[in-house]
Amino acid sequence: MESSFSFGVILAVLASLIIVANAVVAVAVLLLIHKNDGVGLCFTLNLAVADTLIGVAISGLVTDHFSSSDQATQKTMCSLRMAFVTSSAAASVLTVMLIAFDRYLAIKQPLRYLQIMNGFVAGACIAGLWLVSYLIGFLPLGFSVFRQKTYQGPCSFFAVFRPCFVLTLSFTGFFPALLLFVFFYCDMLKIASKHSQQIRKMEHAGALAGAYRSPRMPRDFKAVRTVSVLIGNFTLSWTPFLITSIVQVACQNCCLYVVLEQYLWLLGVGNSLFNPLIYAYWQKEVRQQLYHMALGVKKGLTSFLLLLSARSGGPQTPRESSCNIITVSHSELDD
Repeated sequence: MESSFSFGVILAVLASLIIVANAVVAVAVLLLIHKNDGVGLCFTLNLAVADTLIGVAISGLVTDHFSSSDQATQKTMCSLRMAFVTSSAAASVLTVMLIAFDRYLAIKQPLRYLQIMNGFVAGACIAGLWLVSYLIGFLPLGFSVFRQKTYQGPCSFFAVFRPCFVLTLSFTGFFPALLLFVFFYCDMLKIASKHSQQIRKMEHAGALAGAYRSPRMPRDFKAVRTVSVLIGNFTLSWTPFLITSIVQVACQNCCLYVVLEQYLWLLGVGNSLFNPLIYAYWQKEVRQQLYHMALGVKKGLTSFLLLLSARSGGPQTPRESSCNIITVSHSELDD
């Protein structure tokens, strides 16, 4: 009971941080979309929404760890909760893949990018992404082979889903997506390196004479850097959980559920906390928008505190102080 309570505290803190961090980034990206109307920012916004839903979903599991075993969540409700968590996690992973493809397309086809990736295509990609995500998350509810035959609370992933479900997701989704990530990254790095070499050759030949430098080169490398950080975060967060689940399927006598549910699953869910931090630090426009938002909040709090102090001080005090300031100001001007 004590370990379940401590795990519930960790879940509560993690869920709160995920919701707050992603909500702040979502507001910043919404303001950027309103200013710039960028298609790529829509994918970033979708990532923040998916990660926020993960925080909301795991927050529903907190009460189960705080309550007694007699008040544990029923199997049907637990299955729906974990299906919702899995769907949101799948949407987050697929959105990272969509962002990688968007950056890859922008570097591979810079002249045709705006024609290919327009608002309609972006909306269709996002709609299809969520449809696939919910099909993945609710797959165990339609196929009994992926569900546990018995159920004992508290509600957790392997309390309702069998490890073979994770095995299926690993070989049909995770590892192919990882290979696709590596392909995008290597090809983008190759294109950016070729572009850099071309500029150096032109500068060396005297065509540019050091007076002009193409603005696209830093954009290429920044796109490669952001995608590489996202891929690394995605890989480090979910690989231990998936590999250990595969080991659990292969070794029926092994009992790895405690490690899977209380450590590695939390590491995978923590990916949703790292994603907004990556964009807040690595993406310049998001970082600048967050800075402007912080300045706006600071000004609003300052104005609010001044208003409260003026009301608590009474109507006479501000008038006398303002008169004194005006008198001093005029005397200094006369001198």
